Amino acid sequence: MKKILVAEDTESNYLLLSIILRKEYEVHRAHDGQEAIEKFESCRPDMILMDIKMPVMDGRTATSEIRKFNAEIPIIA
Repeated sequence: MKKILVAEDTESNYLLLSIILRKEYEVHRAHDGQEAIEKFESCRPDMILMDIKMPVMDGRTATSEIRKFNAEIPIIA
């Protein structure tokens, strides 16, 4: 099963995405950009849905950091 990492700090947004996606994907969540980087390294998702405005580290910075490890992974902001 393909994996999607959802980087989203708002609970209701995450729940909606999770309900839609979990039928066909294994869904992992990060609450902020820093956690998104950590989860990317541990779960190796096939795609990332990235919120731009998050606490601790924003989505743009997290995307730049993830791109240092993997320039190919699709990241949708």
